[in-house]
Amino acid sequence: MVEKEVAQETYEGERKLTEDGRKIIEEGETTGVNANFAAILAKHKPNPWGKGHLKLYLLCAVCFMNSTMSGFDSSLMGSINVLENYTSYYNLPTTGTASTGIVFAIFQVGQMSAALFVWVADWLGRKWFIFIGTIGVIIGTIITATATTLPTFIGGRFLLSFFATCACSASPLYLVEVAPAQYRGTLAGLYNTFYYFGSILATSSVYGAHKHLSHHGNLDWRIPLWLQMVCPALVSLVILFFPESPRWLVGKDRHEEAREFLVKYHANGDPNNPLVDLQMGEMMESLNNEPITNWRNFFDLRVLWSTRARRYRTMLNMTFAWFGQFSGNNVVSYYLPYLLANVGIKDADTKLLLNIMYALVGYIFSSAGARMHDVIGRRKMLLASTAGLIIALSITAGTAAGYVNTGSKTSSSVSIAFIFIFGAVFAFAFTSMQPIYPAEVMSNDMRAKGMGTYKITGGAAGFINTFAAPIALSHIGYWFYVFFVFWDMFEFAFMYFFFVETKGLTLEEMDEIFESKNPRKASTDVKKVKFRTVMDADGKFEEMVV
Repeated sequence: MVEKEVAQETYEGERKLTEDGRKIIEEGETTGVNANFAAILAKHKPNPWGKGHLKLYLLCAVCFMNSTMSGFDSSLMGSINVLENYTSYYNLPTTGTASTGIVFAIFQVGQMSAALFVWVADWLGRKWFIFIGTIGVIIGTIITATATTLPTFIGGRFLLSFFATCACSASPLYLVEVAPAQYRGTLAGLYNTFYYFGSILATSSVYGAHKHLSHHGNLDWRIPLWLQMVCPALVSLVILFFPESPRWLVGKDRHEEAREFLVKYHANGDPNNPLVDLQMGEMMESLNNEPITNWRNFFDLRVLWSTRARRYRTMLNMTFAWFGQFSGNNVVSYYLPYLLANVGIKDADTKLLLNIMYALVGYIFSSAGARMHDVIGRRKMLLASTAGLIIALSITAGTAAGYVNTGSKTSSSVSIAFIFIFGAVFAFAFTSMQPIYPAEVMSNDMRAKGMGTYKITGGAAGFINTFAAPIALSHIGYWFYVFFVFWDMFEFAFMYFFFVETKGLTLEEMDEIFESKNPRKASTDVKKVKFRTVMDADGKFEEMVV
């Protein structure tokens, strides 16, 4: 694609000519932040249902199963925590206290610890790091499912979290780097929707086991613990047969393999599609200037803040990590049974059924949201969703207060309804975007380390939130919701002024956005792009942006 100034046009009979005498065969107009990419897509957009794209979707679908690990754990622990067999076996209290919090919060400790090793994905490759993570999860599951003492149980949860974080850090890296730019939001966004799939599996298994096995010793909570290893075990069997990320391949000077990937999976086997040359050129230029991590700089974190643009990228990565864990969502997902008890629902079976319904609502809305990333855009969705969270939490706090003060069943019902609405709104934008935004705002040489900072920051937010939540709910009840109402207002203002739009840009094209004086403004500056196909006197065709 050649970029040129607009040329004066003349007419020769019925033919339209440029000023240098070449015949204009076709003209068109489209919109986009990057002129070349927008023009190529307008004329050479690959069939999204072509053979190569379908194979790519299958690769992505296997990676989605890694996301079930986090959802399975959060809902599993929230569900078995209401089972008398579990709490009595480990002598845990039936109300939220510090001892309950550490059983939950150890997951965040493991997450933060594993984040220090995300650089291994640059060393060994994305798929090998996923494999190591899935094998470790199987080991951690065996320890937790057979633990006879609480310290052993907590230790097993630490290992499970550590290795789950390895797999769940490398999977978004892989998905963001292999997905075509025009579908990156959808493909990578669908990854986190399987958080709810894992949640549905966990809550359903606990409900079924409790319903039929509660009088058979500890099977009602031990069997769901064993099921935590199913999805990672399936991934471990096939992941090493997958192709590597083309960006990792370019970073390792394996250019031909990277080009073969782009031809096969992005261009549906067409080696002449200009998207292949465009992406290869951008990746080679970016990674030649800023190589990915090697053995000399595994622990050199200056890459995250050495320039103004890099500091801006890291700031977005870390703030989104904190917002994703500290918007009121962890309180609802981990402690939904306690929240239901706060508004008058005491029966264990009813709590478990509502947990299943909450997960199902989240899965539906997060799946819809994943598609909307490439239609509406990341920034607009986050702003709209945050405004919705503020409204939902405000009403939840008010109705919960009404129930506590008056015992009103109407207030109880409305409070539960808005807990579900909160979950739907959060899932629509935040859940489906968590694997995308923190990875795509980082440059190629920052991405693996950036996912480490994302996991550390998110783990810290989750630890504080999860450890403090049972204590806060026990002491201040609905006022805990009020705190998050004001916090979410702050999030909305911060996103409005600083968050950039990444919709429709290749990962390399965002370099120009972050180098600009005002990245947020540059990312939303959509331009009209004119393109044309011209024919030389010797019959050769050339495409250009004008």
